[in-house]
Amino acid sequence: MENTNDEYQVGDLIYDAKIYDGLNNFLTDLQFYKDWMPKVENAQILELCCGSGRLTIPLAKEGLKIVGVDNSKSMLEQAKIKAKNEKLEICFVEADVRNLDLSNKFEVVFIPFNSIHHLYHNQDLFDTLKVVNKHLKNDGIFIFDCYNPNIQYITEAEKEKNKIAEYKTSDERNVVIEQTMKYESKTQINRIEWYYIINEQFHSRQKLDMRMYFPQELDAYLKWFGFTIQHKFGNFEEKQFNDQSKKQIFVCRKT
Repeated sequence: MENTNDEYQVGDLIYDAKIYDGLNNFLTDLQFYKDWMPKVENAQILELCCGSGRLTIPLAKEGLKIVGVDNSKSMLEQAKIKAKNEKLEICFVEADVRNLDLSNKFEVVFIPFNSIHHLYHNQDLFDTLKVVNKHLKNDGIFIFDCYNPNIQYITEAEKEKNKIAEYKTSDERNVVIEQTMKYESKTQINRIEWYYIINEQFHSRQKLDMRMYFPQELDAYLKWFGFTIQHKFGNFEEKQFNDQSKKQIFVCRKT
């Protein structure tokens, strides 16, 4: 029997910025986040888990004053290159979102692109919610998105390895990614492994474990840590969350 390991982490190759950008080059969530940004002049925005600036850059191009935080040096280096190419001045901070302490408060704090799934333990999420609350102005807005867990989908996906992506990076690497997953009900962690084939050669097996957060528990946690849920959407077109929703998208206000 395989031992359950309580220490989870994401594989290093997943944070290779060029491989990441080649896979995640869509902006289907951009308009949603843009619509919820404050309209007041000189509003301050904080993006946690900003990665390589997939949303940070286009939001800054709208004239928003945004600070991007991530704990991956390679991702932030890529984000800084993008900002420079666009002639944008953006403050990027390398830090752990669980213990971030900036000397500023913001009108909006947001955590995009399912990033809370990499907060594997309850305390990780609790610490992050405390950080969000501390960095929000009174009556500020907290926005984030994550998956609505689908155990049936995970069970089906456990049966075999599946190819989930094939693409070329900006530095001319041909990448194929195959995926396996296995759900651990005790920890609520979907243990995902990505198998990278680069330039037709097997490169490595990388972990992309994701903690599943169920709708009722997230609703409760947010209230415990000082947030009122103003809206809970099931997609980025702002359809109300329901049993068939693939996403949980929260717009909360600090109370």
